[in-house]
Amino acid sequence: MVSKEDFVENGLIQAVTRLIFQLFAILVIARIFSEITERWFKQPGVLGELIGGIIIGPYALGSLIIIPHLGPLFALPAAGGSLIPLSTELYAIAQIAVVILLFYVGLETDLDTFMHYAGPSLVVALGGVIFPFILGDLATVIFGYADSVFHPTALFMGAILTATSVGITARILSERGKLGSPEGVTILAAAVVDDVLSIIILAIVVSMAKGGDFSLAKLGIISLKAVGFWVALMVVGIASSKRLSRFLLSFKTPGASTTLALALCFLAAGVAELFGLAMIIGAYAMGLSLSRTGVARDILDGLSGIYRVFVPIFFVVMGMLLDVRALGDALVFGLIITFLAIVSKVGGCFVSALTVGFNRLGGTRIGIGMLPRGEVALIIAGAGLAAGAIKSFEFSTALIMTFITTLLAPILLVPAFARGGDGRKKRAAPGKKKG
Repeated sequence: MVSKEDFVENGLIQAVTRLIFQLFAILVIARIFSEITERWFKQPGVLGELIGGIIIGPYALGSLIIIPHLGPLFALPAAGGSLIPLSTELYAIAQIAVVILLFYVGLETDLDTFMHYAGPSLVVALGGVIFPFILGDLATVIFGYADSVFHPTALFMGAILTATSVGITARILSERGKLGSPEGVTILAAAVVDDVLSIIILAIVVSMAKGGDFSLAKLGIISLKAVGFWVALMVVGIASSKRLSRFLLSFKTPGASTTLALALCFLAAGVAELFGLAMIIGAYAMGLSLSRTGVARDILDGLSGIYRVFVPIFFVVMGMLLDVRALGDALVFGLIITFLAIVSKVGGCFVSALTVGFNRLGGTRIGIGMLPRGEVALIIAGAGLAAGAIKSFEFSTALIMTFITTLLAPILLVPAFARGGDGRKKRAAPGKKKG
């Protein structure tokens, strides 16, 4: 039998206690800064949560706030240690939070509209991947950080620019009731495709960086594995949605349907990760599968309290990842990469959207909605650092780009939708010709 003394010696009690204090600080900071940005600056609360995360993080006040017998509230990472300056426990909670967010978003999305815009979303996603990759790769060569466009450093910088973080955009669209709009559905579907393509690109670049014998056959296997799983998950989820709904409704105890639905969300997220995709893809697919069942509204109502508590944790943690002290040397190149990331993603998605039935307003909304990078870009940057393809300099530029695009997205997206108006091209009436 394990005694309390053993737990103390192993550091478990200290770790849990520190986590409790950290969650206290994160939730308070999230609410205060969200209140400030929403009430006084008329901006989305997520913007305040990101800024609050920077202030309370380990690179700012977090390392200066000392808890008796425990040390700093958020300790600085040891030299040569983890790329993520947070405990495993806190980072895990943040990942659970974003899984809940995407499950919630999937439940709110209209499945019929999603299927209708699946084709346009693929076109938008391709535009949002090809242009950023090319510009990121070329810029790294032009500014002398790589010898050729096939150098691992150039390839990784291009790959970092391809990712799209749907979390912030999804939350803003949800809060403003735009998830079911043509632009909203296209953004979410395109972001999922973006993540799948980013994972494929990452696998290719890692293989090349490690000097592996890369071939078209390997590319085909990686692509088939990623795309095949995503399609299979969607098909199985939609086909079994009615059975799942009846299963959930068979439980009569209060909250049972919400609990079991969340369990299915975690299952889908975990399986997606095992297949090499991001957990959020599995969570979104499960939410989408249940979105048009009779139990969807009950699940949403049951999840609302969990959503409001957990989701802000993710955005505060995202803010904590920015090391403001290490940005000096990488600032100039970071700003250049950020500019290219904005132009290529917004421009690529905008042009692609115009070719699939959206007008300039709709294309602008979609381009801005695809702007933020977030956790996927950090995953790619971390993989590049671990593989030796990029150094801390390039990693810092990736952090600058990730944070600025994440910060700009809510500022630009809200007025883009607030203007109103249909984002789709008007079709000529039957029997009439244009001109």
